[in-house]
Amino acid sequence: MKVFAIWDKERENKTPIGYLLYYEKESAFIIELSSELDEWDSPLLFSFFVKKGIFTIPKDISALWVRERVIPSGRQNIGSILKNHKMTEYNEMKLLALSKGECSQDSCYIKEITYDEIPEEIRTRSEDNVEECFVSGKHDIICLFKNDMVMRVDLRKVAMENGKIDSVLKNERVLNTVEVGVGGYSITFNDSIEVDKRILIEKGTEIKISAQDFYSFVNKNIVDTEEACEMLQCSKQNLTYLIKTGKIETIRQESRENMFYKGNIEKIKWG
Repeated sequence: MKVFAIWDKERENKTPIGYLLYYEKESAFIIELSSELDEWDSPLLFSFFVKKGIFTIPKDISALWVRERVIPSGRQNIGSILKNHKMTEYNEMKLLALSKGECSQDSCYIKEITYDEIPEEIRTRSEDNVEECFVSGKHDIICLFKNDMVMRVDLRKVAMENGKIDSVLKNERVLNTVEVGVGGYSITFNDSIEVDKRILIEKGTEIKISAQDFYSFVNKNIVDTEEACEMLQCSKQNLTYLIKTGKIETIRQESRENMFYKGNIEKIKWG
């Protein structure tokens, strides 16, 4: 991950107005604004969020801020521009760095720093980022957060604020594509529909069990084929027979490697 301080030439106090986090592998941006900003000090694109006391800017809005500052990929002479800068392909981050993030619409610019240079107050915001998520039932998502909190989120409540979730609720295949978004700032469906962690926390109900409890369960109560054979003192062929005859169920039948609940294996062992 690359980190850039966002500076404003017009601000009297010499502190950044925020920080741009760039996740290279996913080519994604997240902007963390200083909590000292008010809606009048912040860039126009962010004033709506700052007015509401939201200083972690969603991925799509962060990307929009970046795109305001780089040459668009559809520019007629983009090939020549890339060649002049010894670039073999279009890359928003490289173009942003070349321009130092400057834009005619405001007085902001960026300067690369290390992650440790970000103020602790801003770094601690990631402590409630999402670490894991999975579907539970027809319309709930269980979210495990970095701070060990676990929440059950009813997507029907989320749909009241994000209309795109309706399409998720109507399509089981899309529902089951849920995964943690870049950096844990959200969850996503079908790699296109995003729900910010702020909404998850607002709409969710905390479950009185810790994330560590879930991890412990998986670590101690999920076994693979080799472990199951060892527990049952049988061959892989015999285990396959038990699966085919319905005497034992796998957790994920479509998986290349069969996984089992330890409790189910023990029941077979008991006879």
